[in-house]
Amino acid sequence: MSHAFCSPASRSALSRRGFVAAAAAAATSAAWTTGSLRGQDAQDNPADTAQAPRLTRRPNPIAVSTYSYWRYRDDSKLTIEECVDLAAETGFDAVEILHVQMQDQSNATLQRIKQRAFRAGMDLCGLSTHQTFVSPDPEVRQKNVQHTIDCIELAYALGIPTIRVNTGRWGTSRSFDHLMENKGIEPRLEGYTDDDGFGWVREGLEKCLPAAEKCGVVLGLENHWGLGRTADGVLRVLREVDSPWLRATLDTGNFLENQYAQYRQMAPETVYVQAKTYYGGGTWYTLDIDYDRVAKILRKVDYRGYISLEFEGKEDHRTAIPKSLAMLREAFA
Repeated sequence: MSHAFCSPASRSALSRRGFVAAAAAAATSAAWTTGSLRGQDAQDNPADTAQAPRLTRRPNPIAVSTYSYWRYRDDSKLTIEECVDLAAETGFDAVEILHVQMQDQSNATLQRIKQRAFRAGMDLCGLSTHQTFVSPDPEVRQKNVQHTIDCIELAYALGIPTIRVNTGRWGTSRSFDHLMENKGIEPRLEGYTDDDGFGWVREGLEKCLPAAEKCGVVLGLENHWGLGRTADGVLRVLREVDSPWLRATLDTGNFLENQYAQYRQMAPETVYVQAKTYYGGGTWYTLDIDYDRVAKILRKVDYRGYISLEFEGKEDHRTAIPKSLAMLREAFA
């Protein structure tokens, strides 16, 4: 019955489709036969196998954080655009922006930065932000929620796919220097527990998730002191929030003990890596990081994303950053 409704044009179309299908089948058969013959040839002549092209894994793209040039030092307060230019001249693939370094967040400035990176052939790959949800004051937590949502929208305007977020810390240290003297450990606020703190962090991040999903910006929770000082702390938050829009940013310089074991813990959830180097000695401390070993850990979980340099040494950035790039290129090749 169906043929009764076929017009000549329809029959012609069917004929053409039949011809295309037959041609495709013939091509497939020929390819299979050729492949089989090549396989037989390779068995007959093993030397031919060595000449066949091999598929290779693409190296991780290497980025640099503008923090590497800025470093909170009075003698290196470069603008974002100056950092983009230096990164391009040095040969990086991408740039990560430190949010507190931005002097102007007007849309005109954001689009100018985006165009500058595009013309230099580089991605804008990350936005490193600061916030704390560890506070018993709901108004403080809400202020940090709104700040994070603003940063998500900022990243969206810049075409950046991920932002670094923090749990925050108790704030009982006299200063950041004092916190570093104590290896990132500080006492809790009197009358509160870690469970209280993790509850506040979970609540704060969950409020940010709708904006993250709408803008397509992944929140990367970093091992960055406070409740996120350890891999266990970061993974607890990821497990409790349980969203594809909240994953991990792995900072190689923020584990001060059992670092490789903690890298392995975080690696499966990692969407972004910040790689510390300390040429000239670190500002607060110096870690000996074996990046060949780090690269093996990340390859084991098939991590293919960005490796973003955070130079935190005292050497002049003009010599230390190119050395860092060369070392990371070799490790992650």
